Amino acid sequence: MIPRYTPKDLGHVWSDENRVRSWLAVELAACGAMARIGLVPPDDFERLSQIAKSVDFQRLSARALEIEETTKHDVIAFLSAFEEVAGPPARHIHFGMTSSDVLDTALALLLVEATDIILRDVDDLLAALAERAEAHRKTVMVGRSHGIHAEPTTFGLVLAGFYAEMVRNRTRLRRARDEIAVGKISGAVGTSAYLPLEVEGEALKSLGLRAETVSTQVVARDRHAQFFGTLATIAASLERFSVEVRHLQRTEVREAEEPFTVGQKGSSAMPHKRNPILTENVTGLARLMRAWATAAYENVALWHERDISHSSVERVIAPDATTTLAFMLRRLTRVFKGLVVYPERMKENLASMRGLVFSQGVLLALTQKGMARQAAYAIVQRCAMRVWDEGLDLMSALVEDDELRPHLTTTELDQLFSLETQLVRVDALIDRALSLQA
Repeated sequence: MIPRYTPKDLGHVWSDENRVRSWLAVELAACGAMARIGLVPPDDFERLSQIAKSVDFQRLSARALEIEETTKHDVIAFLSAFEEVAGPPARHIHFGMTSSDVLDTALALLLVEATDIILRDVDDLLAALAERAEAHRKTVMVGRSHGIHAEPTTFGLVLAGFYAEMVRNRTRLRRARDEIAVGKISGAVGTSAYLPLEVEGEALKSLGLRAETVSTQVVARDRHAQFFGTLATIAASLERFSVEVRHLQRTEVREAEEPFTVGQKGSSAMPHKRNPILTENVTGLARLMRAWATAAYENVALWHERDISHSSVERVIAPDATTTLAFMLRRLTRVFKGLVVYPERMKENLASMRGLVFSQGVLLALTQKGMARQAAYAIVQRCAMRVWDEGLDLMSALVEDDELRPHLTTTELDQLFSLETQLVRVDALIDRALSLQA
């Protein structure tokens, strides 16, 4: 299930050996809690603990899979395989428990482990964005709305906005981690019929988890839906950043460009091509992330105390979604660290609309002179349309307009066309963004 580009550390999290290791960790935590209240002989628990330290999890996993061919039940196969290793003391393992006590609690452990890796990847991307935002705080470019030139901004401010968004995403991911760090050791329908509540509480605490408030046979899947929904939200942000890079790399724009390494080829047919393949890839993967989140939401409504329809879904989306998001984060970190920026081209594009990006300042200045807003709008729009249609620059069109001339001097117009005036608060906005702490 894990894509071939799986980051090495997340590949380990979702390996068969680590899955079995997490199952045994849950069983031993429960058994230890039982031993402390007299349900399990302490000597037997000590023996089990010593055996667990020397377990070959690769071999145990392989043996469990072999037994599962007969049992058609993964947890029973695991328990049988461990009993072969541990001998008589293993009779205490799984006392009063059901399979989901093991599976759901272990899934929580694995999701937390995966999330901690993803959080480090988020931090790496944040560092790259902060560094580039600082470096380009004075790099002037045109801001666009609807893909059309709007008003001046700086590339540093664009990147600072990405940084602030990723800070919010880090906060969301921390909350999702807390939401998912929940297990259960409460039996077949969540009633704790055969185990005191203190066993569940103590066992889960030793694993770094909390107990589900009221479990059924499973931990409620609204928690998982929120978790995978959060991953999809982060992926949507990464897609937004990627789309920006893709647009800036378009030939007609060419204000920034993905790193293009020595020996890299862009096209089998056209040797000149340097395509934004890294960010296109991230854009495509974001679609998968949303699909997996949808599957997690479908898992919330299970029959009564539970059915098994969620299980097959989670076996796919848990490794695939966490692994894919880590890959996306690492890919975009590489993009922003190596992004090639063309400040002169940004200036050229800013100037290409011949001053239209300063139209709002003229409009506001006319209203400050006492003119009604709609009347002022009509004058500036009339001059702007001449720029579009006749190839004039906006300053010339304004100076030639008989209705505007009595209200604004050439000196005043020059001030309105000043980049310093337009961008006077950009440094403060970038500082505000980069000061955020997740």
